[in-house]
Amino acid sequence: MTTIGANLQSVRTLITTACEAAGRSVEDVTLLAVSKTFGPEAVREAHAAGQTAFGENYIQEAVEKMALLPDLRLTWHCIGPIQSNKTRLVAAHFDWAHTVDRLKIAQRLSEQRPEGRAPLQVCIQVNIDGGPTKAGVAPADALALAREVQALPRLQLRGLMTIPDPVTDPAAQRAVHDKARALFDRLRAEGLPLDTLSMGMTADLQAAIEAGSTLVRVGTAIFGGRHYAPR
Repeated sequence: MTTIGANLQSVRTLITTACEAAGRSVEDVTLLAVSKTFGPEAVREAHAAGQTAFGENYIQEAVEKMALLPDLRLTWHCIGPIQSNKTRLVAAHFDWAHTVDRLKIAQRLSEQRPEGRAPLQVCIQVNIDGGPTKAGVAPADALALAREVQALPRLQLRGLMTIPDPVTDPAAQRAVHDKARALFDRLRAEGLPLDTLSMGMTADLQAAIEAGSTLVRVGTAIFGGRHYAPR
């Protein structure tokens, strides 16, 4: 077994343990392998170990990587910021976009989604802990944006995504994830057909699953530490 394969097995065990502790089925939580800055060979190793869902932050890098992996059946999730000049790439190449936080971006994604592809699966990014420099719509505005996104023809609204500021205390991790779960439940109560709560990464995976995450985004624990080149 490769190192990446062994790491994936360890992460899956962590997810299973967290689900058991929370009284949830492991089938209710999707593992998204965050492969940003790692080359196509790392994705191939992960795929060989049974991983098919991959998250990318850097859109151009991701598109180049996809072109080198045409033989693999993979699901690609955009989990990085989407600027107006990159919406066409996201619409054309990705299956999911987790970071929609403005109507303008959603409209461009819908307009630019190729007719031959299934609707782009979309999550609304919410600035759940109110960081002043962080992306994401304010929780109070999430319902209005979600309704507008739901009405766009080439998108399928799936849920919410959060990236709270990192904290090490498990109780503090759980508290902020509970806020996201409460907002998710409120939007569902308003009639929105949401089924995805994208929250939790390597450091707070257990707290996120306890709070109700349905999709955890894990990179370091699978691929190792990253070495960032100047961008």
